[in-house]
Amino acid sequence: MTDNAQTTHFGTRTVPLGEKQGLVNDVFHKVASRYDLMNDLMSGGIHRVWKDLMVARLAPPRSGSRDYRVLDMAGGTGDVAMRILNASHGYARVTVSDINADMLAVGAERAKSWRYPANVDFVEANAEELPFENNSFDAYTIAFGIRNVPRIDKALSEAHRVLKRGGRILVLEFSKVDVPVLDKIYDLFSDHLIPPMGKMVTGDAQPYQYLVESIRNFPDPTTFSTMIETAGFKRVTHTALSGNIAALHGGWKL
Repeated sequence: MTDNAQTTHFGTRTVPLGEKQGLVNDVFHKVASRYDLMNDLMSGGIHRVWKDLMVARLAPPRSGSRDYRVLDMAGGTGDVAMRILNASHGYARVTVSDINADMLAVGAERAKSWRYPANVDFVEANAEELPFENNSFDAYTIAFGIRNVPRIDKALSEAHRVLKRGGRILVLEFSKVDVPVLDKIYDLFSDHLIPPMGKMVTGDAQPYQYLVESIRNFPDPTTFSTMIETAGFKRVTHTALSGNIAALHGGWKL
């Protein structure tokens, strides 16, 4: 069956699978320059704490006999990569990969002022078809990007392929709020405040309406953990964050 014969979700719309990536790209072209600002507004800055937790869980080494190589997928603006480099005191080498050139351009410009600018490179690539050799990386990280991939199972399989044996995957993603009352407040905030804030900051509410809807369409933590296991990862875990507004998923290639 061809991609155009298969369908998937784009927000609340059902679209041909082959069209979703282009639609997602258009969303991020529109918001690239103010993406991190909107993350601050949408989360009250808590996304920074979640990313710090992900890097702490990764615990990149600060020394060793060989490079510690990390692929940060969908990491265009570079905020996760910068955290990894700082946590490793410049020992890690991070490849930031994103399908969106505008997001990568933002990250590459920011990297010029980092403490360890020589230890990062930026590569435009599709998470479903990575241009890297088998067994290339010690870790694969992706923060708030996996839900935008049309074929999540294929992206997870690619992550498994490019990791070395003993390597790990860490996925930070929005989840399903499971705290009574908080879930209602969160839904009201998402529906009635995030799109207007997006329009105020970027001039366009539509990308942020998509982001809200994409969160709702993402699998629950148990289902997503099963998808990670199906891709070949072992010792799969997930940790609920802030009432399960987000979740940190992990697994190992053993």
